[in-house]
Formats: sequence, structure tokens, C-alpha cells
Amino acid sequence: MYRKNQTVRLAGVLVSALLAATSAFAQTTPRTVNIGLGYIPNVQFTPFYVADRLGYFRAEGLNVKYQHGYVSELMPLLLQGKLDFVVGDPEDAVFARAQGADVKYVMAMYQKVPVTVFSLPGKNIRDVADLKGKTVGIPGTFGSSYFALGALLDSARLKESAIRLASIGFTQLEAVRSGKVDAAVGYVNNEVVQLAAAGIKANTLDVTAAYPMVGVGLMTTGKTLGSDFAKKVVRAAQRGLKFTVADPAQAFKLAFPVFGTGGGSLSVLRASVPLIQSGVTAQNGLGFSDPAAWSKAVAYLQKSGKVPASFKATDFYSNALISKTMK
Repeated sequence: MYRKNQTVRLAGVLVSALLAATSAFAQTTPRTVNIGLGYIPNVQFTPFYVADRLGYFRAEGLNVKYQHGYVSELMPLLLQGKLDFVVGDPEDAVFARAQGADVKYVMAMYQKVPVTVFSLPGKNIRDVADLKGKTVGIPGTFGSSYFALGALLDSARLKESAIRLASIGFTQLEAVRSGKVDAAVGYVNNEVVQLAAAGIKANTLDVTAAYPMVGVGLMTTGKTLGSDFAKKVVRAAQRGLKFTVADPAQAFKLAFPVFGTGGGSLSVLRASVPLIQSGVTAQNGLGFSDPAAWSKAVAYLQKSGKVPASFKATDFYSNALISKTMK
């Protein structure tokens, strides 16, 4: 009897030890987070590369893996559970949600859409009305570029048919410089910066009054949104944003090995930093989405028939994961 009881007690001790070891292993083994980053390795994703290089994800008990590709390819992977988060335009979340997908935009990298319509000085395009009858290049009829252009034209009571719209892919700079198009929809923190580096001050048309949407950001599924795991991911990403804002030169140096010489310049990153900050982030933390911006932008999308009127702006985004201490 003694031996039997002793055996039972020994078995209990072994089970307890095994459970303790398993728990300790779970606590020390990082959980992998898979994040899809739109298009190709690029300087615009510096805050995420920095968060990895400086160990911000590791500090949260996470091992981050990035996967680059077109958002149209990444979004299905998010919905299938093969990716945990995707970085893309807010419209990617809007249209996925409007079509029934359980997706929300949860952290704004840019506080306003960086889109602009730019042209060479000789084209004399200084106002929206000057676009009438002109050939305007655009990556394609999708994303922030297309919807911002539509809102800009609408603000001047111009229809899309008032211009000649040319889908030119991501060749806006070359198309403008070669004269293939009169103007192109590009970015204040990319093509405009590159022209300035070449000694050319481009004419630009600001789209943010007509389309005050936030810029590219982080999105995830509703299932992930409510988890502690999601809070850790966003907190690490916020730290990446904070470091990039505080020291763009060092952030660029840390991230450069990821995107290399073809992925953008320090000048582009410096031009991006003002887009990360706003009065809203000063109060609520980096990555916070401005509710007023979302409401106005979604109202335009509904007015233009792109989004059903039954949706509210808050159906598409959430600030629940944003830490207010990350300013």
C-alpha cells in the first residue's frame, strides 16, 4: 500500500513538474506574428523594420515575420489566418468590410493621405480646374490614389470624364518627366521629394481638404482585434513609429539593410515623418485614427456610391489597441 501511494505521489509530482516546464516553455518561446506589408520592401515601412531590429516585438514575447506583396494578394491570406495583420490603404479595409469580411483598420501610420496630383512647372497646373482636358496618370482605379483624385475632382464639380485618366502603374515619376502624362497622382513624400532632389519644384494639388482620410496603416480581423496578442503587436509597432519620428536618420540606418538602395532615401523618410504626427496623435498616441477624418472620407465614398449608406465610419476602424502613452 505504501509503495502504491508513493508511486501515485511520484506520478503527481512528475505531472506537476511537466506542467510547470510546459508553462515556462510557453512563456519563454516567442509567438510568431505574421505581418503582410504592401508591395515591396520600402523605406515607408521603416517603423516596422525598426521595431524588429530594435527588439520591440521580442520585448512583447513576439517573433515577427514580414511578407511583402500586393495587398490584393495579402488580404485573402489575412482572412484565411495565414497572416495576422496587413499594412495597406484604409480603403482596403473599407471595401473588404463592406463586402462582408471581418476586417478593421487598427493603427494609422499616416495621419493624412499622402496623395497629391503633381506636375512639372511648365504644365501650369496650379488648380483643380486646370486638370480639365489633361491626361492624368494614376497607378490604377483602386486605392487611396484613385479615391483621393475622385474627391478632388468632385470638390471642383468636375466629373472623371473631364480628364483623360491613364493607368500607368507605379511609373508616375517617369511618366511626368517624359511628358507621357500632363500630371500624375503620386505622393508628397515620394515623387515630389525625388523631383526636388533633382532641382525641380513640382506643382502640387492638395487633396486632403477634399478627402481627409488617414493614410496607410495596420489592419487585422475582428477575431484578432479583441486579443492581448493584438495589443502587443500594436504596442511594438507604435514604438517603431515613435523611434522613427524621434530620430529619422538612425531609423533609416537601421532599416536600410532591409530595403536597400532601390527602396527609398532618407529624404523620403524625413518627408514622411510629419505625416505620422498630428494634433490628434499628440493627445491620443501615435497611430490613433481621427474619427472626423474617417467620417468625412467615408461620407464621400458613400456619396460616390462606393460604400453602402447603411455603414457607419466606425464599422471600418478601431482605436481600441492604441496606447495613449506612445506619443
